[in-house]
Amino acid sequence: MVRYRAAWILPISRRPIRDGWVETDRGRITAVGQGAPTTAVEEVVLGDVAVMPGIVNAHTHLELSYLRGRIPPATEFVDWIRRLMAARRDHPDPRAPEIVDAIDSAVDEALACGTAVVGDISNTLVPFDSLARSQLAAVVFYELIRFNAADPASFVEAAVAELAARPKTERVRASLAAHAPYSVGPAVFRAIRGAIDRDSVAVTSVHLAESPAETVFVRTGEGPWRTLLEELGVWDQAWTPPGVSAVQYMDDVGFFDARALAVHCVQANRADLARLKSRGATVVTCPRSNVRTGVGAPPIEDFYDTGVAVAIGTDSLASAPDLNVFAELAAAHAMAPSVPPARLLDSATREGARALGFGGDYGTIEAGKRARLIAVTVPPDLTDVEEYLVSGVTPAQIRWIDEHG
Repeated sequence: MVRYRAAWILPISRRPIRDGWVETDRGRITAVGQGAPTTAVEEVVLGDVAVMPGIVNAHTHLELSYLRGRIPPATEFVDWIRRLMAARRDHPDPRAPEIVDAIDSAVDEALACGTAVVGDISNTLVPFDSLARSQLAAVVFYELIRFNAADPASFVEAAVAELAARPKTERVRASLAAHAPYSVGPAVFRAIRGAIDRDSVAVTSVHLAESPAETVFVRTGEGPWRTLLEELGVWDQAWTPPGVSAVQYMDDVGFFDARALAVHCVQANRADLARLKSRGATVVTCPRSNVRTGVGAPPIEDFYDTGVAVAIGTDSLASAPDLNVFAELAAAHAMAPSVPPARLLDSATREGARALGFGGDYGTIEAGKRARLIAVTVPPDLTDVEEYLVSGVTPAQIRWIDEHG
């Protein structure tokens, strides 16, 4: 057993503790407190640091890491997607050394940024092995794309069989996700939801209400998304535009419950957010990526004002400069200064862990949870540690304090 003393302890589940301590034993937290504890154990004085749970990056795409810096920013999301598709066509082998090496480097980068858990979106499942070898906990979402499916049930069941061939570990799980309303047909959405419902611990994800073009497509069936689907030869003449918001559309097909992550929601209004809250779904916001891909700034204040659960993601290295969730927190804080820093930190830890199904082990400093704890160097005279932590923390300030957790 080891007791770590620090200038600050951030349990997340309660207010920060000034001059506090946390005890760990064999990779688990045994106690947290302030003042003089009663037990005599080995003690490590960490000094001017804030000890907090490892961060949760609830949405990224590790398999796109090889595209870092290769996709320029766009003012229209469909244009950015076209550039991404062209870049991926230039690398048709998902197991090419360049791609696998970039995934491994991205995993290392995430750890260096204090990340303990990731929600990784994959069209190939290639990142699964890299994650299984790492110290990250993860859900690898096998993302399905099929707007015009002749046999939606068989299409989804084939994906379920692929997942079944991948052994789940204690830390790394695989599940199904749907890409987006403009790239997945309603019957495929329902089949994915049915597969999730058969697994009591599975979670799922969808990119949702991301761009204005998506709003136009779902309401009218027109616009640049239809043009792209027609160009790709996958347009479904039988599809009828729902004529509602993207959030209501997904709710009407039965996709949302407490195990569903709605990623981005830049175009979601308060009624949409209230609907997501009523279903128990979690919004995952990736503010830096949203700006780079041309979809706009997310309505972060609305997220928190409506009470919907919020988690934080970086999105991929194709659309973000790094995998530092602390940088996302700083961006969110700048966009929504009225949101208390404590709530942003909760989103980057407890809410993300809960949404990904890891809430029992990660996200807070509480007895019984894994001791995957980070120490963030802070100024010696700091008075508002939460404000400091959402104002821009760099990897150089971060270290893991219990490597056995």
